[in-house]
Amino acid sequence: MKDISREFPLDIQISFKVLFEKYKANLDSGSETQKKRAAEVLAMAEEFPILTEGFKTDEEIAELRPQIDFVLEDLFPSVFQTNEIKIAGAPFQSKPFKSSKRYDAIKANTDSSYELRLSDMTDDEFFILGCSLVLQMYYGYKIDFRRPYFYDIPDANGVLKSYKVLYNGDFGYVEKTDDSIDITDEDVAELLDNFENVAIWKEKFKPNSWKFYGFIIANMYDATADVSISNFKTALLSNETKERDNEFAENFMRILKSLYGIQDLKVGFTMFDEESDSFEKAMSEVDSFLLNGKDKEKCSTSLCDASHYTLFKQQQFYCISDVARYAKMYPKNVLYKKLLKQKIGSAIIVPVVENNDLFGILEIVSPTPRALNSINANKLHDILPNLVDSVKRTKEKQENDIELMIQEECTSIHPSVHWKFKKEAKRVIRAQAAGEQAYYHEITFENVHPLYGQIDIKGSSDARNEATKLDLALQLQHVQKIIKKIYLTEELPIYEQIDFRISTFLEETQQEELQVNTERHVLEFLKYEIVPLFSHLSKKNSDLKALVKEYDALVDSATGLVYQHRKDYDDSVTLINKRMAAIIDEKQKAAQLMYPHYFERFKTDGVEHNLYIGEAITKKKSFHKVYLYNLRLWQLQVMCEMENQFYMLKNNLPIPLSVASMILAFNAPLSLRFRMDEKRFDVDGTYNARYEVVKKRVDKASIKGTNERITQAGKIAIIYSQDEDEREYLKYISFLQYKKHLDSDVELLEVEDLQGVTGLKALRVSVLYSGLSKSDKKEYFTYEDLLSHINN
Repeated sequence: MKDISREFPLDIQISFKVLFEKYKANLDSGSETQKKRAAEVLAMAEEFPILTEGFKTDEEIAELRPQIDFVLEDLFPSVFQTNEIKIAGAPFQSKPFKSSKRYDAIKANTDSSYELRLSDMTDDEFFILGCSLVLQMYYGYKIDFRRPYFYDIPDANGVLKSYKVLYNGDFGYVEKTDDSIDITDEDVAELLDNFENVAIWKEKFKPNSWKFYGFIIANMYDATADVSISNFKTALLSNETKERDNEFAENFMRILKSLYGIQDLKVGFTMFDEESDSFEKAMSEVDSFLLNGKDKEKCSTSLCDASHYTLFKQQQFYCISDVARYAKMYPKNVLYKKLLKQKIGSAIIVPVVENNDLFGILEIVSPTPRALNSINANKLHDILPNLVDSVKRTKEKQENDIELMIQEECTSIHPSVHWKFKKEAKRVIRAQAAGEQAYYHEITFENVHPLYGQIDIKGSSDARNEATKLDLALQLQHVQKIIKKIYLTEELPIYEQIDFRISTFLEETQQEELQVNTERHVLEFLKYEIVPLFSHLSKKNSDLKALVKEYDALVDSATGLVYQHRKDYDDSVTLINKRMAAIIDEKQKAAQLMYPHYFERFKTDGVEHNLYIGEAITKKKSFHKVYLYNLRLWQLQVMCEMENQFYMLKNNLPIPLSVASMILAFNAPLSLRFRMDEKRFDVDGTYNARYEVVKKRVDKASIKGTNERITQAGKIAIIYSQDEDEREYLKYISFLQYKKHLDSDVELLEVEDLQGVTGLKALRVSVLYSGLSKSDKKEYFTYEDLLSHINN
């Protein structure tokens, strides 16, 4: 008898003592047939006392095989041998000593190394199960350890089949040994409160310290369908909490394999987008056989007419039992061709529908023809309601995630201040529920300290203007080439006049500053004169038709203008903004952990950001100015990093651009108010508005008495008005010079007077850009070093 290789409190002896006692009862009260059978069994017991005393080894079982079969004949009747799945053995052992022929056939189909073991039972639970037998059978405590027991047995194809087990424990009893510890009521009370603490159980029930005599009967039935459906529901719930789609997909496929008994079965899923009437790949690791590698496709393109009607109109399963056969019968059918190309032999395509709303398509396929068909498709009816709920929740979650993304990207309500909005919303809802008239009050935060910074693209207006001129010139030159070609073919004075007008426009594009109306005049000229003319002439002349086609390919269909150099400019600005925004967004996560504060950033021609820190934002009375100083130092460090990241990006830009960085240090706290009409935060009060004026104007300001801009490429300018701010930032600069983030060329400057603002000063210092030398040693460069390297 092979034992489970796990600790168990019982030392087990197979014995038929209890069974023999039942036969003794039949000698007095049974029928003549029962009495005769009882006499024969008891004679066998008397001849072989070991059957009563107990045995346990495989050798003893083999030697007693005829006697065991005879004694258990009533429990294993021959007429049920091929029908019942039944075994007899010691409690929870890996190898029974008696089994029905149907069980033997199932076992013969498995791998030779397979051992019978209860599913979903840990070693600790297995040990406690043995202890509960002692408490019930010896002490009489009603310990309800009952739960559904299953054996998972793989078939010849490797498909896992689940068999529910019903135990009959009427043929055993438990005895104490010298090693047994007597169990008191206090012990039982302690054990009942400590199921999860196996150490306490092992303290009171030492391994093999109790004796079990007897055997158990286990009847089994195939519960694969029920278990598969149960596992499917569990997997859906698990997926909602873990959000691990690839793990869910694997589990779901394994469950369906068991349900269908098909090892090579595969599962796909496709989401349905009603707005575009398209199938699209689910936001997970699940593939789609309908899309076949595409991310999105129109439903009418992805399906054939019959399948489209069945899935969308009838909302029923579409079953293809033999893909190759149907593809041969209907060679133009797009669905059959697509599945055949993927070597699919049979398929069931299932609409996931609720209340006539289609959420997606479940695709179950097999490379084997006829393995899937309209008959076994009915197995899906039991799991579809749960799948619909899950897909619906998934879709709702995706919509919520999208809405959350929109809120994060398009509004200014930062998580640090969300608590106050939530508090106000609760107040309004409670008041309205009580029948009171209530409105959302304005949200304000008093006495918060502002920090502002920006990394601005230098000369963005000039670069945009230059790109516009180049695009206009390119378009006009192409038009002029066609006009000259026409004039050679058809010498009409009007073509000469059009050529003259084009030359005039080209001269205007060569001017240093493009006139305000030039672009509009060129567009009107092209739209109302050139385009109709080209349309007319291309019908008459094949050579001209090719030139016009080339021109049309050059022009943006939406605007009617060439969008080449401007696209390079726009792409460059977008790349800069995305990279800079990504850096500060990522760095913000760590900064929030240091101390919570309000943060917002904007993309313009560059990236600017606002920070506000103070008691009112944190909700807790824990603010100290050290957190403000820490945030100022953090901001300066991040600006240095953004500068470094920009110059790593610079060489990959479609057009060369430079940036300049600036920080505004505002000494006094101010009030922050959320403007309900504009859905954004703004400073509150007349004095506080001075801060906004400085923010808007100072980056274009010059050094007092000169024409030199305060902000310069390769340098960070810190604008301030108070001497204490100067002393504070000089400390930070000194620290960052030590860390090789900043150079030693600190400038103390006065800022020209702005409208309504005077007395501003500036610290300006060069950034050090880091790189690796040929020997992998870190080196540092100034902006001038980088320019010199590029020029050489």
